[in-house]
Amino acid sequence: MRFGYTLMTEQAGPKELVRFASAAERAGFEFEVSSDHYFPWLDEQGHAPYAWSVLGAVTQVTERVELLSFVTCPLMRYHPAVVAQKAATMSLLSDDRFILGLGAGENLNEHVVGRGWPSANIRHEMLSEAVEIIGELFDGGYVNFSGQHYRVDSAKLWDLPQRRTPVAVAVSGAQSVSRFAPVADALITTEPDGALVRDWDRERAQVREDATRKFAQLPVCWDPDPAAAWRRAHEQFRWFGGGWKVNAELPGTAAFAGATRYVTEEDVAAAIPCGPEAEPIVKAAAPFAEAGFTDLALVQIGGEHQDGFFEFAASELLPALTKTYG
Repeated sequence: MRFGYTLMTEQAGPKELVRFASAAERAGFEFEVSSDHYFPWLDEQGHAPYAWSVLGAVTQVTERVELLSFVTCPLMRYHPAVVAQKAATMSLLSDDRFILGLGAGENLNEHVVGRGWPSANIRHEMLSEAVEIIGELFDGGYVNFSGQHYRVDSAKLWDLPQRRTPVAVAVSGAQSVSRFAPVADALITTEPDGALVRDWDRERAQVREDATRKFAQLPVCWDPDPAAAWRRAHEQFRWFGGGWKVNAELPGTAAFAGATRYVTEEDVAAAIPCGPEAEPIVKAAAPFAEAGFTDLALVQIGGEHQDGFFEFAASELLPALTKTYG
């Protein structure tokens, strides 16, 4: 299993994120993923810079790590044709180190364009059309498209990388797996669900023989003081336990604050490894390895607590993870 670092746009500004990206590569992480938000989850996180500007800058301060959007919603804030253009440009800037991660998005970020928030079924229909449009543009040449949700009029990507940009799609259940496993290059999800991974492989095997990578994400809160780690994880990440069926629907930070007002520090500490030791993080990664995931991105909670985490990752955490799962 490979281990990556999360550029958490909700908890740091653009210059800090670019610096973190360089430091994470030096620390030994193999890939880096970036969230793509218009809002943070909670006011306490306090940031939401434009992810694609950050990622473009990151290509120029890193040399080795793969880069992923984790994930971009090509439904409302961004038209799929524009997402394809951004992804192709990222592949060129990064010398083919970019993977386009796509998902059906959250009301939290998409409501800003004033089009309302469709039901999950409609969002999956929209994402299917978006993936098709992006794929046709990656093929080269002019693209015209007339679907139920999108139109494309004589679009073409004039700057395409030699290597076709891989597309990973975030899924959460049987419906999204059956829809996207045959057309995506990689899987993204949040839970260590072995059944979902097996379903993905089965659906994909019906149309394609190549193996796919499976990406997941694990929040951690490193701090020399365990009590400080518990407090910070609760302050900034208590939303995480709501699950994506809930998190996708809430419209703003006030809603997330209200929905999590009864979540305690103990609740968060039971779900997120907190403190100065590597062993709890190594143990927390085990369900993902057992479920068949190939790539796990760590989220260090707290934008101002990254430098110590990088030292810890280089000296203790990554060697321990690699020894156990490498």
